[in-house]
Amino acid sequence: MKYTIAIIPGDGIGPEVTNQAKKALDAIAEVYDHVFLYKEAQMGACAIDEKGDPLPEETVKICKKADAILFGAIGGLKYDNDPTLRIRPEQGLLRLRQELDLFCNVIPVKSYPKLVKNSPLKKEIISGTDIAIYRELSGGIYFGKKELSKDGKSAYDVSSYETKEISRITHLAFKAAQERKKKVTLVDKANVLETSRLWRKTVAEIAKDYKDVVLEFMFVDNAAMQIILNPKQFDVVLSENLFGDIISDVACVAGGSIGILASSSIGGNNALFEPIHGTYPQVTGKDIANPLASILSAGMMLEYLGLHDEADAIQRAVEKSLDLGITTQDLKVKNQYSASTSKVGDFIADYITNQEDSNLNFQNIYMGQSTII
Repeated sequence: MKYTIAIIPGDGIGPEVTNQAKKALDAIAEVYDHVFLYKEAQMGACAIDEKGDPLPEETVKICKKADAILFGAIGGLKYDNDPTLRIRPEQGLLRLRQELDLFCNVIPVKSYPKLVKNSPLKKEIISGTDIAIYRELSGGIYFGKKELSKDGKSAYDVSSYETKEISRITHLAFKAAQERKKKVTLVDKANVLETSRLWRKTVAEIAKDYKDVVLEFMFVDNAAMQIILNPKQFDVVLSENLFGDIISDVACVAGGSIGILASSSIGGNNALFEPIHGTYPQVTGKDIANPLASILSAGMMLEYLGLHDEADAIQRAVEKSLDLGITTQDLKVKNQYSASTSKVGDFIADYITNQEDSNLNFQNIYMGQSTII
C-alpha cells in the first residue's frame, strides 16, 4: 500500500522527534511492504521567520492532499516572551484546524509499569490508569471573537458553541466508550457557564442512544483534582476546547511523563497526529528530547489508516524500550544510563524490523550500531 504523509516538523524539538517517528514508519514500511511518501511543510515560528505567515498556503494544500499529517511542535521563546506580537506561531495550528475541520482531539493516557516511579503520585493511585480524553477542537474560547481595548486596559474572549459542534464529538466519544469500559465523563462548568449548560443538555440527549454506556457529569475543577486523586475512575473524558486542553496536561501526571503522550486530531476528511508536549527550547538541538510521544503519534496515525497490526508493532516497540530502559534522560532516575533522542529512535526502528529478538546489546547503543542482536 502507498500512503502520502504530510510532515510538519515545526519548531524547537519538533524536527528532532519527528525524525524518530519517521524512522519507525520507515521500519514499518520495510516489514509490512508499504510505501510512505513524505511531503514536508512549514508551520509555526519557522514559517513566520521565512515567509511571514505561521501557516503558508502551500502547507494547507499539502495537508489537504495527504492521507494523514504528522506534526511536531510549534512556538518560540521570542513569541512566548512578548505577548504584544500580533502574528504568533500558534495561530498557524488554530488556522489549520479550521481549514481541515479538525474537530475531535483524542489523547490516550496510559500508565506504563516502568514509568510509575516517574510520577509524583503513588504507585497504587496510578497503576492501571487507562483514559481516553476527547477534546472538542474547533470551537469555544480559542476561536471566539477577541478584542483588546484601544487603551490596552481591557480585553475579552468570547466562548460560543452550537449543538452540532457538540453532537459530532459526543457521538465519537460514546462509540469509543462502547469499545472500552463503557463510561463517559463530561467535564464542564455548568454551574457558571451557559455554554456548559448547553453541553450538558446536548450530551444527555445523545446518551439516550447509547444505553450500554454510563454518563456522568463533573465540574472541571473537581475533575482536575479527581484525575490526581483517583485517575482509574475515568474511562472516556469528554470536554470542550479550553477545559480539555487543561485536563489533558493534568492527566499526564498519571502517565508518568508528558513526553509519552500522543494525540490525534480528527476531521471529516483529514487527520493530524502530534505529541502534546511543546517545543522545549531549553534542549533543542541537544539530542536529548524524548521522541516516544511522536513515535506513538505515528502509531495512532497507522491505526487511523486502518493499519492495525502496524500500529501494534509500534506500541510493542515503545513498550520494549521502556522495559529495557532505553529511554531519554527525562524518564531516568539518578545515575541511570540514558539514551539520546536518535538512539531511542534507532532502537524502535530496529525492534520493529527484528521483533522476534529482544536481546539487547548495550555496547552497540553507545557505538551507534544496530541495537538488536
